[in-house]
Amino acid sequence: MENKQSVKPKITKSISKKVANLILKKDFASKSLGIELIDISPGKCQLEMVVKKNMLNGFGVCHGGIITTLADSAFAFACNSYNELALASSINVDFLKPANLDDKLIAIAHEINLSFRNGLYNVDVFNESKELIATMRGRSVKKPKTTFI
Repeated sequence: MENKQSVKPKITKSISKKVANLILKKDFASKSLGIELIDISPGKCQLEMVVKKNMLNGFGVCHGGIITTLADSAFAFACNSYNELALASSINVDFLKPANLDDKLIAIAHEINLSFRNGLYNVDVFNESKELIATMRGRSVKKPKTTFI
């Protein structure tokens, strides 16, 4: 039986990429951290970032706020990939392992549910050894009738 609450618009990977590139042009926070868009499709996104010295906290590991920013950016690209403006309504982050200087971090966001204006997404952040560094759950709310292209 089809879920009548599901409102996923018919969007192609190409449209998702165009939207992501438009957002990235103005996303100065992500660009300042060297965050790169690796892959995007409707409801999914993969970003990468290398941990630099200015990202370390007083304990010599990557600051949790930097890891959260990477995860939040992947979440933002995934929930806006349908060409409809979506904003975060909440996030919850769990840190599982430290990230170190020069680690390449990979954030993979994927949609769990999209109903009416509300979305639910999981984001996992791994290091290049595929060890899980952090996991984040984000909730989004769409702004009606607001598109990028």
